[in-house]
Amino acid sequence: MPKQKRQIYQLKVRLQGSKPPIWRRILVASDINLSGLHEVLQITMGWTDSHMHQFESNGQVFGSPSNGFGCLPVADERRTRLDRVLGGGKDALRYEYDFGDSWDHQITLEKILPYNHRMQLPICIKAKGTCPPEDVGGVWGYFAILEALRDPHHPDHEEYKDLYGPDLDPNAFDIDAANALLHTYCGKAA
Repeated sequence: MPKQKRQIYQLKVRLQGSKPPIWRRILVASDINLSGLHEVLQITMGWTDSHMHQFESNGQVFGSPSNGFGCLPVADERRTRLDRVLGGGKDALRYEYDFGDSWDHQITLEKILPYNHRMQLPICIKAKGTCPPEDVGGVWGYFAILEALRDPHHPDHEEYKDLYGPDLDPNAFDIDAANALLHTYCGKAA
């Protein structure tokens, strides 16, 4: 297969089932491998990389061979470039983080831009919503926490206030902090 020209991919990453919506718009080099993309997603979404993950596209699963997926055929994400999985149009890729809570993300290729060597990649250019806390039972567990925090008479209000703070804001996201972390930890993945 001929080598593809390096480009910039504009991706929209949306946490499925989240209302209010939680999403990120990021720019990455088209030739980043899926392992590098996993690192970018962890930082831009706000996850802690404490759980297993996998990507899925057109019935093919990509992940870390050390995760012990058993009998499922899993392609090595370290050897799979993004531009081999997403090629054009409105291609999409599924990313699942934490198989227990099943944080399911839809990654959509929005635009393909010419590569610019002066641009710092990866970078988050737009975002909405805060990342849910980990180990809360998925989207539905997160909604239950937000509901309890809004209602001072809810039986779990005080416990959740102690665990997550009284001001867990589902709309908050610090894009500058995320980009500083991307620059520190993923700048070489560009």
